Amino acid sequence: MKAEIIKSIFNEFDHQSNYVYHTEINSGHINDTFFIKTDGNKEYILQRINHIIFKDVPGLVNNKVLISAHIRSKYPNLLEKDLSNKVLSFVKTKNTEFYYHQENGDFWNVMVFIDDSVTYEIVKDEEIAYEGGKLLGDFLNVTSDFDSSKLIDVIPNFHDMSFRFSQYASSVQSALKSRLIKAEKYTKIVTELKEEMHILQTLKEAGKIPVRVTHNDTKISNSLFDKNLKGVCMIDTDTVMPGIIHYDFGDAIRTICNTAAEDEKDLSKVEFNLEYYKAYKKGFLEKTKDSLTEIELEYLPLAAKTMIFIMAIRFLTDYLNNDIYYKTNYPEHNLDRAKNQFKLIESFSEKLLKQP
Repeated sequence: MKAEIIKSIFNEFDHQSNYVYHTEINSGHINDTFFIKTDGNKEYILQRINHIIFKDVPGLVNNKVLISAHIRSKYPNLLEKDLSNKVLSFVKTKNTEFYYHQENGDFWNVMVFIDDSVTYEIVKDEEIAYEGGKLLGDFLNVTSDFDSSKLIDVIPNFHDMSFRFSQYASSVQSALKSRLIKAEKYTKIVTELKEEMHILQTLKEAGKIPVRVTHNDTKISNSLFDKNLKGVCMIDTDTVMPGIIHYDFGDAIRTICNTAAEDEKDLSKVEFNLEYYKAYKKGFLEKTKDSLTEIELEYLPLAAKTMIFIMAIRFLTDYLNNDIYYKTNYPEHNLDRAKNQFKLIESFSEKLLKQP
């Protein structure tokens, strides 16, 4: 995007800085994110929020601001300069909103850039997995006393298993016969796993697992580290909303413990990395073991399997729907993604659930 456009949008915010240049950060799949260099002592992150995916952007931004304010309140003795390097800080516009709404419909927000920080797209050693687990655990810990009913559902039914099965059933009914034939092995697996994959939702709906503040996008690239590989904070809080901790733990494990890319065609390369699982879980429990209930702890392993399955059924559904949701590079891309996740479930079961 042209510099003058980015500069103009950035200058709608009350940051007391002068734009020097920007670079685009290409790590996300939904929003557009830009690093802003200024002539002051702070740099910033400017983000365009996808209002096609997120229907209530003001509500989404309010979620983020509320949660950051709550986390900041946990560190009353920190100076502002230290606090802004530990917790996400959002900048108001000159009209005192935390977002700027362009005439063309686009929504933007600005955050203070956390200095000397790094992110990782993949986990390369157990130390990063361990630190990532501590970061998520700390996030869930410090937000555990926040009333999650104050947050909107940014994406309704996001992890609702009944909703995902309903979408899947509709896709089977309308799918091309050729696609159904190619997916037959995996539609049978979906049927076999249906009852087990509803366990967490059933427990949630029965009130046996408490609803809390959850992050809902816990891939490792949303964990911020310092240059010594120590965790700083969780970032990308666009999907913060009410949920159960199993969504966050399970999705983190899904993305961290796959030994291959999620669209790897050679399924012999797809294995569940048990050592990364143990390291992440260790860090996670160091922060949360005293605040989680017995039933929450009991179902952590099933959380991993469930979140892998949710992605598998979503990819399979999109394949049967002729690829209307996820971007694809070739006709069977979504089927390959689904196969990959089903193989990960198989490996997970062999390595973890069948251990003595």
